Amino acid sequence: MGNISTTTGGGSASATTVSSASAFSSAVSGSSAAVIHVSGSFSGSFKIGSNKTIVGLSGAKITGNLTFDGTSNDILQNLAVVGLNCSDVASNGDCQDGADAITVVNSAHHIWIDHLDVADGSDGNLDITEGSDCVTVSWTKFHYSANRVSGYTGEVHHFSNLVGGSDSKTSDAGHLRVTWHHNWWADHVVERMPRIRFGDVHVFNNLYTSSGNNYCIGVGVSANILDENNAFIGVSDPIDSADYSNSASIVVSKGNLYSGTSGMTANKGSAVFTPPYPYTLDAASSVQSAVQSGAGPH
Repeated sequence: MGNISTTTGGGSASATTVSSASAFSSAVSGSSAAVIHVSGSFSGSFKIGSNKTIVGLSGAKITGNLTFDGTSNDILQNLAVVGLNCSDVASNGDCQDGADAITVVNSAHHIWIDHLDVADGSDGNLDITEGSDCVTVSWTKFHYSANRVSGYTGEVHHFSNLVGGSDSKTSDAGHLRVTWHHNWWADHVVERMPRIRFGDVHVFNNLYTSSGNNYCIGVGVSANILDENNAFIGVSDPIDSADYSNSASIVVSKGNLYSGTSGMTANKGSAVFTPPYPYTLDAASSVQSAVQSGAGPH
């Protein structure tokens, strides 16, 4: 969580450059340390093995799904990942039945996701569930295209990020420690920026400009959330601490910028966790400029 110095990926392994789905699939398999450079664009669904550093070269894009399933010590950087945009769902079906663009699941841990552009996951853009732990998501832009099929309750399923997938999965307690910093929730994101259950989650210096949304940060069952110096611009319900929480849920907000917002921002509880790593906060007033120029692949 947060302190990425313990996540080393492929370390000093010699880099291999791949430019096809078959070469990528082979390069990311297994648990041997590997550094993989991605060139060009290709499609597919891929399971990432442990001890991998995956770096996109200029313009690199993968369409489909990347899954970290029970793996550890992985770094994913500088890449566009475009989900299946509900094409993996039966006609007139519900987008939530499809795949995420990126999935971190089944006790995966020490995963660093950095400088990505993630869009159009059928279910979500990036979900972290089932006891996964020690995950950092930084300098990443999340968004959706306007051309999407309807989701449940008649809404378009532009639900970006979950931390914890079920109110009843109490075994997630003590896990799901996730840091989100310098990320940008942009066009057409409706909610889950992120929605959090059970975990100790630090949300700082992020940008929210997804006007027309339902809510931004969703405080779920037994979540413990510290959110600091974020910039909420023209959005509704920046902090929803009422609709999904229980008596054990905690959210404490400090130093946030609310510009042209409406709805909920209230704290819930006070016994917020202390992040176990050093960090430096940018002023909320500088977040929009910094994140709009710095998030995404470079």
